[in-house]
Amino acid sequence: MSPTQEPRADAGPFEALFAEVVGAAGRFGHREHVHVTWLAVRRHGTAAAVELISDGIRRTARYAGVPQKYHATVSRAWVELVACHDEPGGDDFDAFLARFPDLLDKRLLTRFYRSATLASEAARTGWVEPDLRPIPAGAH
Repeated sequence: MSPTQEPRADAGPFEALFAEVVGAAGRFGHREHVHVTWLAVRRHGTAAAVELISDGIRRTARYAGVPQKYHATVSRAWVELVACHDEPGGDDFDAFLARFPDLLDKRLLTRFYRSATLASEAARTGWVEPDLRPIPAGAH
């Protein structure tokens, strides 16, 4: 789906979230990734958001002709990081980011993972636990 496309009537939850975020932003950069993830966590819970985001990004990469860009550990870790910061009752994404600006740092995962770990085939294709420090438990 391109950034300007509307979701099809039979679109799944990822496509609907994607359209909601990208329709307003007109692009799909890191901030929009975090926004889609935040919406998925809030609306579907962490476990379902991991599946929804992972599957959506995998399909989007495949559709774009770059399936190798999908990274299982990175996808799940970002959902876990967003979820651990989520607070009940906060429905404003900009306010959420103002409280947790580190989520805008694309290199945030390097606080939890060694580069070699993230570069491994095991991490690309499945979940690998953080090897520097655990992702904090949160409101999820």
